[in-house]
Amino acid sequence: MFDFLKKNKKRDVFDGAVALFSPVNGTVIPITEVSDPVFSQKMMGDGFAVVPTDGDIYSPVEGKVLSIFPTKHALGIQLDNGLELLLHMGLDTVELNGKPFEIFVKEGQALMSDTLIAKVDLEQLEESGKDNAMVVVITNMDKVKNYSLAVTGKTTAKTKVGSVTSV
Repeated sequence: MFDFLKKNKKRDVFDGAVALFSPVNGTVIPITEVSDPVFSQKMMGDGFAVVPTDGDIYSPVEGKVLSIFPTKHALGIQLDNGLELLLHMGLDTVELNGKPFEIFVKEGQALMSDTLIAKVDLEQLEESGKDNAMVVVITNMDKVKNYSLAVTGKTTAKTKVGSVTSV
């Protein structure tokens, strides 16, 4: 009867929009500026990337881990609203067979914006000649009503940088 008095327990949902967070300290760039055309041409979906200043990688959303790639370079994440994200750590890093990545989460685990997902050895990425951009892609864009990247430039991990709303 008094549903309007009940507070939404999801702290990062406002008017149906789900907050997107920087997964790492660094510089936020639109996905169109990522050097890999698969991402920059939005072949996998829309999103953003962060060029990191350190290797502590946090969850870019509240949700749950859908999958962890065997090579540890990427994770699939599902939001409560059904949207799915891919967190891709570095470019062409599948070739490194997991060496620069230490994963701290498990499939099915709930994630908050302050959940430490992984540590990435940025020096190893550099020595391997790999781009270190941490890419966040919404992979089921057919279910997206609105996507907004509100922040670009220098930021810190766990800072809200945008939002996404499902259909």
